[in-house]
Amino acid sequence: MDEKRELLRHTLATVAYRAARALEGAPDHFAGFTAAGRLPVQILAHMGDLFDWALNMALGQERWRDTQPRAWAEEQQRFFESLQTFDAFLATGGPLHAPVEQLFQGPVADALTHVGQLAMLRRLSGSPIRGENFFVADIKAGKVGAAQPAPLKTF
Repeated sequence: MDEKRELLRHTLATVAYRAARALEGAPDHFAGFTAAGRLPVQILAHMGDLFDWALNMALGQERWRDTQPRAWAEEQQRFFESLQTFDAFLATGGPLHAPVEQLFQGPVADALTHVGQLAMLRRLSGSPIRGENFFVADIKAGKVGAAQPAPLKTF
């Protein structure tokens, strides 16, 4: 498989791993926590939209859709399903109708930013996540679901 595509798939696995860390153990009230800007549930809905958009562009059907946030648990499921669907398409090796670089710089990089926002909002809401050495994390292309390996080295 193309090295660029494989790196993109590894990046998707990184998004999944870091998002799982930012979401796991979040208290029920976190979805509606207000600091400034979007609520966590709105950020997560946007992240699902980003990966739907990425898939559409990869298929040559550039189409954006703003979805209304659902319940917190449903949004988490939808996010990981959108990520898995995009990754599954990349794994097929089928033709891409958008350059890998643009898929990365647009929806994927945006999602990484939003994972950071969720982690920051967790701290602000009084429910911080544990620090972790992500360099040694068990992240592999194709592992893009909500179930992620346990951290190897936390701080």
